[in-house]
Amino acid sequence: MDAREQTAQRLLDSSLRHSFDPDLEIDWSAPLDPDAYWIPPQRSSLYGTALWSGMTRTQQLELTKREVVSAASAGIWFETILMQMLIRHYYEQNPTSEHDQYALTEVADECRHSIMFGRMIEKMGCQPYKANRRDQNLGRYMKATATGAHMYAAILIAEEVLDAFQREIMVDPSLQPLIRMVARIHVVEEARHVRYAREELVRQVQKANRLQLSYARLIIGRAACSIADRLIHPDIYRAVGIDPALGQRVAVDNPAFRETLRWSGQKVVTFLSELGLIEGVGRRLWKQSRLL
Repeated sequence: MDAREQTAQRLLDSSLRHSFDPDLEIDWSAPLDPDAYWIPPQRSSLYGTALWSGMTRTQQLELTKREVVSAASAGIWFETILMQMLIRHYYEQNPTSEHDQYALTEVADECRHSIMFGRMIEKMGCQPYKANRRDQNLGRYMKATATGAHMYAAILIAEEVLDAFQREIMVDPSLQPLIRMVARIHVVEEARHVRYAREELVRQVQKANRLQLSYARLIIGRAACSIADRLIHPDIYRAVGIDPALGQRVAVDNPAFRETLRWSGQKVVTFLSELGLIEGVGRRLWKQSRLL
């Protein structure tokens, strides 16, 4: 058995032992804590600005709540793209291969995650924030065409950026119990997805030619921009009485939030840089994303 199959076998075994059904693991009937933040306040997009200081605690709590809804909406959007990319990958593969069977296992995980995020948004009494036309079109293009290095790199960007936030959330007892449980489930299961994508990305880079890598760097940079932009939908600010355009402008210029974005992308940026995937025009897009 080669290394690819050995990794898949371990991931399949782990999936049997450490998979969760959110319908059973989460008490969806439990009341929300009206005085608990949804993310650590210092991770809020406006933290440290005059707008943040001018808000009441109730407004600050609501803003972190809306930021979770925005990130969860982005998570559903990307997981839907990811599932379609993995199904396309599986279409011409060997159904007896454990590597390819794990691709289907990951799709099953992502189905549960998207349902979990949707139920959480509903429990919060909110509506999801939809992607803009540009990102919708990019998503349609990616799910229909992405393959090889840029497919697995895009998967990693979305998974590892969200993972950074969720690892911090799940161990913070001051936050809403609901978001902590959702984060814990997602972190445990996404750890397998990250391992799968990282190892496969290395193989895809090794077999790609120069032209394929140049194209991959461009698409990866564009994906980084879309994923980072989608974390905070400008309409979240309307819920706390702030004009969306003003809130977005302040967030973009906020040094604290810029540092939070760099922090969230640190692991994946380091890994992709080591593979030579953040170079040329793609690197300029990464700087635009504020993850670099």
